[in-house]
Amino acid sequence: MSDEYQIEIPQSFMVLYVDPGRHKPNAPREVVASRYELCEDMADMLTEHARDMSFRLDMTEMDVLVRCLQGLKADAEAVTEKEAEWVIRRLAELLDWALPDFAVVE
Repeated sequence: MSDEYQIEIPQSFMVLYVDPGRHKPNAPREVVASRYELCEDMADMLTEHARDMSFRLDMTEMDVLVRCLQGLKADAEAVTEKEAEWVIRRLAELLDWALPDFAVVE
């Protein structure tokens, strides 16, 4: 079995690739797995930066998350808007911070 099938993609990420009214992703599993790894790595890399922003700049957790989201959305080539929002939800989870209103999944 190849390594790519050993990656467990959370449902919260998988839904980014499922069109409304559909049940299957609109991209091959390899693509979704690759995008998931990128987004998970981004969230992980942002944890220290977010903590530092909160402490050094005396920013609220919400302000830090909003600023990180704006930064991710500014580089549309790196991640899609939906992926950027997922990264911020994951970042909040990793930091044990409350989810901001814009990142709450209905």
